[in-house]
Amino acid sequence: MKPETPLLDTVHDPADLRRFSTAQLEQLAHEVRAEMIDIVSHTGGHLSAGLGVVELTVALHHVFNTPDDRLIWDVGHQSYPHKILTGRRERMRSLRQGGGISGFTLRGESPYDPFGAGHSSTSISAGLGMAAAAELVGDDRAVIAVIGDGSMSAGMAFEAMNNAGAMRSRLIVVLNDNDMSIAPPVGAMSAYLSRLLSSKSWLSIRDLAKEVASHLPPPLERTARRAEEYARSFVTGGGTLFEELGFYYVGPIDGHRMDHLVPVMRNVRDGRRDGPVLIHVVTRKGKGYAPAEAAPDKYHGVSRFNVVTGVQDKGKSQAPAYTSVFGKALLAEATRDPRICAITAAMPSGTGLDRFATTFPDRYFDVGIAEQHAVTFAAGLASEGLRPFVAMYSTFLQRAFDQVVHDVALQNLPVRLAIDRAGFVGADGATHGGVFDLAFLGCIPNMVIGCPADEAELVRMVATAAVYDQGPLALRYPRGEGVGVEIPEVPEPLPIGKGRVVREGKSVALLALGTRLADCLAAADLLAARGLSATVADARFAKPFDEELIERLARSHEVLVIVEEGSVGGFGSIVLTWMANRGLMDGGLKTRLLCIPDRFFEHDKAERQCALAGIDTQAIIDAVLGCLNLTDQTGEAQA
Repeated sequence: MKPETPLLDTVHDPADLRRFSTAQLEQLAHEVRAEMIDIVSHTGGHLSAGLGVVELTVALHHVFNTPDDRLIWDVGHQSYPHKILTGRRERMRSLRQGGGISGFTLRGESPYDPFGAGHSSTSISAGLGMAAAAELVGDDRAVIAVIGDGSMSAGMAFEAMNNAGAMRSRLIVVLNDNDMSIAPPVGAMSAYLSRLLSSKSWLSIRDLAKEVASHLPPPLERTARRAEEYARSFVTGGGTLFEELGFYYVGPIDGHRMDHLVPVMRNVRDGRRDGPVLIHVVTRKGKGYAPAEAAPDKYHGVSRFNVVTGVQDKGKSQAPAYTSVFGKALLAEATRDPRICAITAAMPSGTGLDRFATTFPDRYFDVGIAEQHAVTFAAGLASEGLRPFVAMYSTFLQRAFDQVVHDVALQNLPVRLAIDRAGFVGADGATHGGVFDLAFLGCIPNMVIGCPADEAELVRMVATAAVYDQGPLALRYPRGEGVGVEIPEVPEPLPIGKGRVVREGKSVALLALGTRLADCLAAADLLAARGLSATVADARFAKPFDEELIERLARSHEVLVIVEEGSVGGFGSIVLTWMANRGLMDGGLKTRLLCIPDRFFEHDKAERQCALAGIDTQAIIDAVLGCLNLTDQTGEAQA
């Protein structure tokens, strides 16, 4: 049953809640939380993070004049309450569906989303740019960047903070810390001190003290400044690091107490001072929903669920997920080989390494949200004779491109890149789509790229990677469930760079890379019904590819269609370049390359994304018929 939300029903945009009392704001937060739980129970999406920032979201929109004041949410996982309060409440039940509301902040969706985000640790850099722009054009708007404690582990966040402190720009950073707690007495004292330290009177005294200190002889000036810093560190219980970076630190304060949040936010808003401010807010992931509070990681990203029981709808598929298959396969290899190590960037369960972490804690490394460091750290392990696997989403590996080139490939170190979420990812949209890895890895010398067609092939490729020490190797696999094939208990390694023919045919050749094989086989069945015999081949490796196999396909067929779930410039582009230089198309071979077109694809069902991109079963059939100048079932000529 839909929750009752009488106060929320009166809010159409943030201006409406700026007239509310503290008690009304607390009631509004309660209603927003209930609304969000109800919405996500029907749509699926990110739950725990948003539940933890409900009060913070309400307070920020109450105090600041958004959208004129810029409010930037790092990552965007926690932006659902923000979207509910900024005119998108009625559309929230289309969350993460085709044509509906994005699961992340999106500039084109609302003026209240000044910066789009799907990756972490970008908010401070973007906010600093906006603050600098405001100064350049003479605008007095505030810029607020909300960033989580996990996101602060990334080097980019520290680079931005270092720059912000040096520039002395007027930037407000809210550190959403959900990894610590404040006991009630400490929380009350901290709230009092935070109000005091963020007030104009304290700022005036502090500025006066700085002014006096600046006129003292150097030894006395240094002593005075140091005494003031130590005093602040003593009464606030921390903040020294942020102060060293040039920030004025306030906190920690309880992020679920409106009477703590609002006064501090107002003081920071009204305090006209040079330089950035950091407000340290402590929250609890999953706040207000017992199942999410008990297991915040499990409820970070959820499918549809029963609000009363918290039980998620896992669907009816009996096939295991590729992520789970990889995790089990790597665990099996590590049991046999003590040199195997596993590395992740703050995604143990998301990459299937949670069981590895429990079984082999000494060989498991979670480096935090630091993809660049993860790759170079693995290079260091490999240089000492270990066999590291870096498990990472394709879209996050993009951040470590330079490290893959310089620290791994240039030195030809045997680092294994296990690339999860390769290809379209459905509801998570363009920010998380793993469509570029084939292109940006395929151009790097020494790189081997394996692309398993199903879960059995994935297990074989993990076994292959485990014993391959000649250089770097990447294996890419998609999000979601496998196709239900039998998985070998003791997999044999595959020969590097060799493909396979899955079905023999005559006039048409379909060359699939990775999980596009299933669509090629389905297309071959439908073409056979039309009297067209198709050979179906599985490339297995994007690099090095099987030259002998491709030459055979080119010389013995009238049509060759190459299908991959990757961007322009990937596997097919490399193959076609090689074929052209070999003269394999000089004899009239009709070729088509089906890959993801040169544009971004927003959130939708993955099968719909493949159809829109022209890489599904029907697109393969259309490509073949077009090559042969035949007609489709409607009798219309194919382009």
